[in-house]
Amino acid sequence: MQNNQVIVSPDLQQFIDKFEPSKFKLMSGGIEIRGINDMQRNIAQARAIIERLKLRLIVSHNAEMLSYRGFEVNNL
Repeated sequence: MQNNQVIVSPDLQQFIDKFEPSKFKLMSGGIEIRGINDMQRNIAQARAIIERLKLRLIVSHNAEMLSYRGFEVNNL
C-alpha cells in the first residue's frame, strides 16, 4: 500500500497562512487555488507575498486553469 500523504514545505505553509485561500487542493509540488473571482488581483497578491517573504515558490497559471478560476503555487 502506498503512502499518498503530501508533505507541505515550510515556505508553502507560510504562504498558505498569509494568503488564506478559501479553496485549495494540496498537490505533490504545491497547491492549486480555485474559485477565485478577481484572478489578476489574486495572482498579483500571491506573487507579492512570495517576493516580500522571499519564499522559494512560483505562481503558475494557464488557460485551462482559467475555466475553473484557479492558479497554482509550486515549490521551486
